[in-house]
Amino acid sequence: MPTVTRRQGLTNSRSDPIDNTSEDVEGVDPNDLDELDAELGDDGDVDDEEEDEGELPFPPPGLKEISSLASWTVSTAKPGNGVAALRSPDMTQFWQSDGPQPHLLSIHFFKLVPIVLMRIFLDFKHDESYTPTKIQFLAGMGAHDLQEFAEMELDQPQGWIDVDFSNVGPVPDGDDESNDENEEPDYTRRPVLRAMLVQVKILENLQNGKDTHLRGVQIFARDDTQQERKQNRSDAKLSSILAYRESPKGQRVPHANNIKMASWMQEPDLR
Repeated sequence: MPTVTRRQGLTNSRSDPIDNTSEDVEGVDPNDLDELDAELGDDGDVDDEEEDEGELPFPPPGLKEISSLASWTVSTAKPGNGVAALRSPDMTQFWQSDGPQPHLLSIHFFKLVPIVLMRIFLDFKHDESYTPTKIQFLAGMGAHDLQEFAEMELDQPQGWIDVDFSNVGPVPDGDDESNDENEEPDYTRRPVLRAMLVQVKILENLQNGKDTHLRGVQIFARDDTQQERKQNRSDAKLSSILAYRESPKGQRVPHANNIKMASWMQEPDLR
């Protein structure tokens, strides 16, 4: 029998295909792999939901945020957890007080502003005993004429919470509110709080905690420019409909535009 040289042996070993499809991994059941994939997928969904909770939401329709028009001060703060952390759009950052209760957050505006919505972000799951459970909200022209307009008692709060404006004043006149629960609330039809200074006073924390965590505060006013844009669009649409109806039947054509038709889109010429 002829001997096989070393070069021929290497050539044969490289040319032979490796078939691993028929071999199963010892000790691993394919059903277990499917269950593992399902568990990993579920964990991924939970992480996405947690990330969504920490994102800064868009302003409600018809409103604009005016928080940047004010100067923010706090009574006490731990280093690295002051106003900058409270104003950050990252909800993992927070203001942490460092002193006796009550803990004060003062929001000074440079002019008289009409406030229609105010909300705060609290996170009971991560803050625990630092979570506020009793908060007072005051407003006025200065520090010497502040008046309380809301007091809220919370139980394990999580996420963005709207401040109660029921004591501010009556709701502006308008159409009757819809009874549809799925319909978004009309934030433009809310009582208007006119003030230059808004103060948040945290009186109690969960489990009698000493210091507090506050992760976000937003203040909104009506966006008149948005209402004007909607009105202009509706007026333009109405005028176009009326112009179409009043024109003779033979001349009823859609709106003319400035788009020039390309040569390849036109009718072919017989040459």
